[in-house]
Formats: sequence, C-alpha cells, structure tokens
Amino acid sequence: MKFVDYVTIYAKAGHGGRGCVSFRREKYIPWGGPNGGDGGVGGDIVFRADSQLNTLLDHRYRKHYQAKNGGHGMGKDMHGKDAPNLVIRVPVGTVIRDQTSGQVIADLTEDAMEVVVLHGGRGGKGNAHFKTSTFQSPKFAQPGEDGQEAYLILELKLLADVGLIGMPNAGKSTLLASISSARPKIADYPFTTLVPNLGVVKMKDYTSFTVADIPGIIENAHLGAGLGLQFLRHAERTFMLLHLVDVSDDIELDPVEALIQTNRELSMHNTDLAAKPQTVIATKLDIARQGHRLDLLTAYCEQSAIPLFKISAASNEGISQLIGYLSTVIGQGRAEVARGAARQSAAEEALSTHEVLESI
Repeated sequence: MKFVDYVTIYAKAGHGGRGCVSFRREKYIPWGGPNGGDGGVGGDIVFRADSQLNTLLDHRYRKHYQAKNGGHGMGKDMHGKDAPNLVIRVPVGTVIRDQTSGQVIADLTEDAMEVVVLHGGRGGKGNAHFKTSTFQSPKFAQPGEDGQEAYLILELKLLADVGLIGMPNAGKSTLLASISSARPKIADYPFTTLVPNLGVVKMKDYTSFTVADIPGIIENAHLGAGLGLQFLRHAERTFMLLHLVDVSDDIELDPVEALIQTNRELSMHNTDLAAKPQTVIATKLDIARQGHRLDLLTAYCEQSAIPLFKISAASNEGISQLIGYLSTVIGQGRAEVARGAARQSAAEEALSTHEVLESI
C-alpha cells in the first residue's frame, strides 16, 4: 500500500432545510391557523481516528466531501428530517488544519477519537413557529442556514516512542528489521527508504515500544536537497531520537561531521525536534576494520556527554544492550507522563471542589 501523509481536501457540511408556509384547511374548521413545520439540520463533517488505517491514500483520490442537507419542513406541523453526519476516517496521528489560515483545527492522537470540524446549517422555522395572539396568520418561514465549508489540510504524523535518524545508508532500516517484525526495504544505495517505516519492539515482560525509521537526511535538506525534510514531521511526536552514524571504513565523510550536519538540519527544521533526548548509535561495527572513525565518534560523544552505543545489526552485536537501554528510558518517560497526568487530575479535582464550596 502506498504511504501518503499529506493531502488537501474540500469538505462541506449540509445545509439546513427550509421552513414551510402552510395553513390548516379542514371542513368545519374555518380558522385552522398556520401549521408549517421546521426544516431539519444539515449533516456535520466529522473526523474519526482509526487505528486500522496507516495512510491518507484514500483522501488523495477523493478530494471532495459533502454531507447531506436537512429535510424541508412540511404542512401539518411535520418537521424536516435531520441529515446524518458524514464521518471521515483518518489514521491515528492525523492533524487537521484550515488551508486558508493554517490554524490547527484538531489533532487526533487516540483511536476512535472524534471531532466535529464543520457544522451543518440549522433548519429554518416554519410559519407555525411565528404565530402569536396578535399575529395569527404569518405567511412566511425561514430558509435553512448554509453549512460550513473549508479546504482542509490533512497531515499524518506517526506516533512512535523512538525515531531513527541519520544520513542515507546509515543502517536505520537494518536496525529496525533486526529489532522488530517490520520489513523495510534494505539495499546498498542511498535513499533506499523513501517513506517512513514503523516497527514494534516486543520485550520479554510483554511490554513494547514503537520505532519509526525516517528517510535519510543530507546537507541542505531544509532547502529541498535529497528528500528534504518532508518526513521529519513523523519524528516530532517521538519521545527520543536514535542518531545512527556509519563508522565503517567505506564512508569518506567524517562521522563527527555527519552527526553535526544532521543535527544542524534538524535545528533548521524545528528547534524543538533538535532538543529531544538523543542517543548516538555507531553502526556497521563488523566492517569498521581500522576503527579510527569509531574512535573519533567515541571521543566526541564523551566530550559532549552524549550516550553512545556500538552495534552491528548484521551480527547482532550490541543489539540486546541497546534494546534494554531503550526499554528502561522509555519506561521512565512513560512513568513521568503518568505522574504528570495524575498531578493534573488531582489539581483539577481540587479546583472543582473549591468552586463547589465557594458556591455554597
């Protein structure tokens, strides 16, 4: 299935039905009065997150969405039928923006999460609604309101605990394949990975964490070189970054320069992304024959107090130690998030109690 993470669509909520102008006409009831019903409400445009989806491919081919209009009011005080909402399913992690203003309308980060993005128009009132003791024969009704419409940007950001970054052919896809069931494309040429890949790492204690493989970043990526930074949005939600650096003798670029260069591109894309917790992974240890490139990287990481792991995904050297480290760090991060949520919940409960006591 083709991976699509950015599309623009047009969506329009339904119009409200118009009210009815009608009068009761029955034998022996000469002054029946108005009995025109109200119009129905137009359907809303609703977005729902679905964990079974992992791409916005469907929305690339279907660009227009329109909810149904509300039914018109009728005589005998019959109201028009409310139109059903139009539910648009998107992957978990989808951000919805207004194309005109660029404002974020919704961020669907949980499965089954729903949000009404565009509201349907209200139905118009029938003439029976306007009858009073001094105005007993209104000969008018309201038209239905128009539904909201907008051009929307759908932007998918994968939800992962760990993001793998680095230059092309640094070994990101190989590492992902060795620690998870993901099967990304692996080859000995640059830009083998053309789209992000997501893998799940399962631990012996039945816990797990997710890892996202981000396509390689080269110098001047922020200006559009290579694949640009179009996929780095998927690393923005990660808890931590693993920066893979090739230390084999086949690479001419200095490993420290490669590390600095990639981090520079991250900063130019998003300063928050560059500030995420980062661990350096020296890859392809099995073909680092002379070892001088590894020595340079080790010295730099020690000087900069950056955690460094040395691995070979081909021979599984250092893989178990890396997984154990990631499990510990991610577990600590999740525990901190849980404590923060508990503190916030307690504060909200205390505030609610205080408000109740003040109202007594």
